[in-house]
Amino acid sequence: MTLARSAAKPAQALAILETHGFERYGFDDADLALMCASHSSEERHIERTRTMLSKVRAEEADLRCGGHPSLSETVNRSWIKRDYTPTAVCSNCSGKHVGMIAGSRAIGAGVEGYHLPDHPMQVVVKRTIAELCDLEARDVEWGIDGCNLPTPAFPLDRLARIYAKLAAAADGNDAREDQSVRSTALARIFHAMARYPEMVAGEGRYCTVLMQAFKGAMIGKLGADASYAIGVRASDETRRLGADGALGISVKVEDGNVEILYAVVTEILEQLGIGSPDIRRQFATFHHPARVNTMGVTTGRVSFPFKPRGFKPDGANLVARP
Repeated sequence: MTLARSAAKPAQALAILETHGFERYGFDDADLALMCASHSSEERHIERTRTMLSKVRAEEADLRCGGHPSLSETVNRSWIKRDYTPTAVCSNCSGKHVGMIAGSRAIGAGVEGYHLPDHPMQVVVKRTIAELCDLEARDVEWGIDGCNLPTPAFPLDRLARIYAKLAAAADGNDAREDQSVRSTALARIFHAMARYPEMVAGEGRYCTVLMQAFKGAMIGKLGADASYAIGVRASDETRRLGADGALGISVKVEDGNVEILYAVVTEILEQLGIGSPDIRRQFATFHHPARVNTMGVTTGRVSFPFKPRGFKPDGANLVARP
């Protein structure tokens, strides 16, 4: 079992979309991208959070997440110089929380306690995630995430399955195939993340740089303590790997080292031949992080003693993991 942490946010966003709260409160696709985000608390993220709160007629005090240091060192330095204390709108999960408020109101459940595991909104989320994983609800376990919302745990390959479904839905949508309401919503989530990668993470962050490089062909999302998931749209590259269409990739580094996680994800993409060398060059700085001491002396290197393995459980799309 793997705690997906924030890598599960697109699935949680699907639950919000399916309450019809998105249309009811006039959210746009950049808002949707922020609902899927672990953002850097840049001014654009904070301002969008405030705008989203106004759309749903809520206040910052309604958010059940807390402030914390930014995931961006640049932002943190700026805050320190200003003696700034981050509040709830600065949470990297603020977009998801506003979305949960909107969903709660849309189903008539009220905002109070929207973050609690037995709140009707979280019951909807739990059902949606189990369905996306093709699991019974009893086979998905739940904990409490750092932002105070429930977070799911399930076998790692199911995380890849979710992202394969996101990418496959985008393929079907663009091909103008007849799609279910759910597939249309999944496609919208994929496109929102791909079109607004700066909302999903932030300046110089891996998720943003990765999606900018692939220009709509891929989405990727970090989860805390080093989980990661990628959805790759169908292409000659995915077919060469044996996928029937879109491809899902899920990764977990057990010791929680995010720097190594990014290196491993980049190595997997290289070994699988996903993306041209020119594309992969755009995030190559994450591939072999320097190992130097305080005097700038190289003391080691990062190596990758693994080969990704692919499988198709129950007819699912190809999954690759080390």
